[in-house]
Amino acid sequence: MRQLPEADRDAIRIAQDPQFTRWLGQLMATGGCAHPVHLSGSTTTLDATTGEILRHYDTRDEPGERLSVRCRNRRATVCAPCSRLHAGDTFHLVRAGLIGGKNVPDAVRHRPRLFVTLTAPSFGPVHRAGDDRCQPRRDRTNCEHGRPFGCGAVHDTDGSLVGQPLCPDCYDYTAHALWHAHAGMLWDRFVIGVRRHLASSAGLVQSRFAERARLSFARVAEYQRRGAVHVHAVVRLDGPDGPTDEPPAWGTVARLTDAVRASASRVVVRTLHSPAVGELALRWGTQVDTRPLRADGLGPDDDAVAAYVAKYVTKGANETGAGTDHKLTNWADIDTAPVSDHVRSLMRVCWRLGGLPEYEPLHLRLWAHTLGYRGHILTKSRAYSTTYAALRAERARHVGHAYIPATITERSWRYVGSGHTPGGALLAAGVAEDIASNRESARDEIEAPR
Repeated sequence: MRQLPEADRDAIRIAQDPQFTRWLGQLMATGGCAHPVHLSGSTTTLDATTGEILRHYDTRDEPGERLSVRCRNRRATVCAPCSRLHAGDTFHLVRAGLIGGKNVPDAVRHRPRLFVTLTAPSFGPVHRAGDDRCQPRRDRTNCEHGRPFGCGAVHDTDGSLVGQPLCPDCYDYTAHALWHAHAGMLWDRFVIGVRRHLASSAGLVQSRFAERARLSFARVAEYQRRGAVHVHAVVRLDGPDGPTDEPPAWGTVARLTDAVRASASRVVVRTLHSPAVGELALRWGTQVDTRPLRADGLGPDDDAVAAYVAKYVTKGANETGAGTDHKLTNWADIDTAPVSDHVRSLMRVCWRLGGLPEYEPLHLRLWAHTLGYRGHILTKSRAYSTTYAALRAERARHVGHAYIPATITERSWRYVGSGHTPGGALLAAGVAEDIASNRESARDEIEAPR
């Protein structure tokens, strides 16, 4: 036993525990969560009329007198089992807004719908991947720092230079960090601009737009290899009551496309004036992609769009090469972060700018690990489709935790820790692998030709 690794010895200890069966049941219930949260307490369900106890649960009967629940982290690099669950919820949330379901009428698939991509502007030339030369130039001149303006190499998609600036000294790291910090405001103003353009093109007073139509959306932020965020969004035009209401006759795909492009080109957010930086005018990049989503199947597939969005929601920083999955607490954390020199430079700029009083509201040091971007990875308008909370409640009912009407539930819980012991982590990884394998087998069986 002493010659075995610590994780193996601990796993054997757990397996010999008299309550191992119940411990394994908790592990299965969390799907093999890599970082479960441990709670201690009880819950009692009473009949609201008679006061009779219908159900009582107490963790004193559990292994270690605690109950383990999922961490619900969306990042695959942090917890793969919970990220898969989150990806599934995201898929159904986006899909319901495209084709209906989850209390959304099927008629939404016939509404004007677009799959929109908005990019960040250029902050300086970077190395690009592809079949063509990276940054070809006829002249072989250098920048003021002595580095070539161009690059004639052909880079593989996974090449280490892809996304890195041709000249780090010429790259505008300050504008990059501040653009990230204001990206949420840029999106808000973009949505307002779309509504205003639709109203103007239909001959409406802008303040009356909500009485005639409603703009619904779900958007996801994706980091490019250069460390800049760009946005993928499903945009839908409904009637004033949302998905249950038909849009007005003037609400067409062509008019929605024009409004999206017009708004993306006009939106400007100006930063607060800083003695060190000045005032910057922040805009979307010039590359704007609008693809109509058609019910006749001639456009992008609805399921593919939903799966595309769900995939990027669960990507961790280690997968995208943009920052880290954990917050930075001091300057030394930047020096030791496992990132490229380009990303490290962005982190340092965020840390420096975060120390300026005029940028204090942006919390740039708090968000230095995400390169200044402080928005949610996925956001949606209220009327787009269902919610994560509704999907989780539906899943709870599916596994037998149904809500009982005319009852009162008394709860008393407290946090007592998180994570696994070395042996527990080993067993949890095995459970997660088995569940993933079973899911793949079931999918293959469903998709197999009959």
